[in-house]
Amino acid sequence: MIRCDVGQVDRIPIDMLPDDVLLAIFDFYVKEDQFTKKGIEAWQSLVHVCQLWRNVVFGSPRRLNLRLLCTPGTQSGMLDVWPALPLVIRGHVSRSDMDNIISVLERSDRVCRIDLDFDSRSQVEKVWAAMQEPFPELACLKLFCNDMKQVVPDSLLGGLAPRLRFLQLDAIPFPGLPKLLLSTTHLVALHLSNIPNSGYFSPEAIVTALSRATGLNMLSLGFQSLQSPPDPDSRYPLPPTPTVLPALTYFDFTKGASEYLEALVAHIDAPRLKYFHIFLFNRSGFHPSQLIQFISRTPTLKAHNEAHVVINYGDVKVILLSRTTGPDRGLLTIEVLFGESDFQLSSLARINSSSLPSLSMVESLYIYENQFIVSGWEDQIRVESTGGWLDLLRPYTAVKNLYLSEVFGPGVVRALQESVGERTTVVLPTLQTVFLEGLLPLGPIREDVGQFVATRQLSGYPCAVSLWNGVGRF
Repeated sequence: MIRCDVGQVDRIPIDMLPDDVLLAIFDFYVKEDQFTKKGIEAWQSLVHVCQLWRNVVFGSPRRLNLRLLCTPGTQSGMLDVWPALPLVIRGHVSRSDMDNIISVLERSDRVCRIDLDFDSRSQVEKVWAAMQEPFPELACLKLFCNDMKQVVPDSLLGGLAPRLRFLQLDAIPFPGLPKLLLSTTHLVALHLSNIPNSGYFSPEAIVTALSRATGLNMLSLGFQSLQSPPDPDSRYPLPPTPTVLPALTYFDFTKGASEYLEALVAHIDAPRLKYFHIFLFNRSGFHPSQLIQFISRTPTLKAHNEAHVVINYGDVKVILLSRTTGPDRGLLTIEVLFGESDFQLSSLARINSSSLPSLSMVESLYIYENQFIVSGWEDQIRVESTGGWLDLLRPYTAVKNLYLSEVFGPGVVRALQESVGERTTVVLPTLQTVFLEGLLPLGPIREDVGQFVATRQLSGYPCAVSLWNGVGRF
């Protein structure tokens, strides 16, 4: 204990501090960084100071989260100098490292984290063989392979992962994954990217597998191919009512078939979902009825007051933000990939109107190009008929503030100007202010802006024009 008197401070040597005080100091020291090699091994510097510190550290291994880091260069015998602590296996595996990795994996009862990437499928096959036993302490599994064709056997991890909280597989074909997930009741994050066709599992199977993961916070599914072939053997019986994922706040679906997404969202509810990102290919005949229903029954996604249309070279995304402010604000993004020559505003308008039923509530609309847009590509938008812009804008019936970039502003204003007085239904009837990026337009563009303001005034739909400095872009 340290006593402070007026004008005097009594200091006690650190070796006389009680064990509980030392433990609190050590706890702060080792938990400052738990992810890097230096952070994971921080406790090792403490045990070399003196026997007292060594006893305090090894007396509280769980509180201090003591772990041993094993890289591909770590030989199994090097671990024997330490107590039997949990093992973190991490790194890039080369052919010369395989024996080391296999020998460490054989201590499966101690492995708490596996984070490996491989260059060849022959390496992966050897790892699969070493991972057929149960890993009862495994909390995190991350695997990536550039050349993976061997399908992961259903017996991976002995078919059980009771403590698994984080699972990330990149380009790993594992069609039996849903069976493993049935045992992961503590799962918090599931990231599956570049799923090959050989690793396909049905949407019904993944929904059933996640029905017990009540703590799932993040779900990400991404496919290598647009084709998601049906596999009758991977189908599971679905519950009579949608599966509720009460903790899910992040949902990402990338480059999969729209039919797969439809089947997936038809069978889940996510009442706390805040971030929903969809990346689809432009396909005719897409009628997302289930997607619309899913959005409509998700509180943070169904009411938006701000929209961003971001045009890139080959793809366009629409970002909708909910009325809620702060950390609970909902964010819905639908990104559509077009071919280099088939981008049309009318196609984007069709996708918007069919997929986003809440556009009629948007009050602030932003239209701009991606900052990495290829020079000259925007000319495809400039020369397109004004009808394309009008089709895109028509669903936004509640917009009060329209923000336009320097690239697309003139075309949009010209389209709006031509529409006033010629259409039975006025486009953007509640518009109050058009914000144009950059300096006030000159020449013919300035005349278009002036005519637009004057015509809107005469038609009973007055609005003003102001400058926009580009703030607010995504």
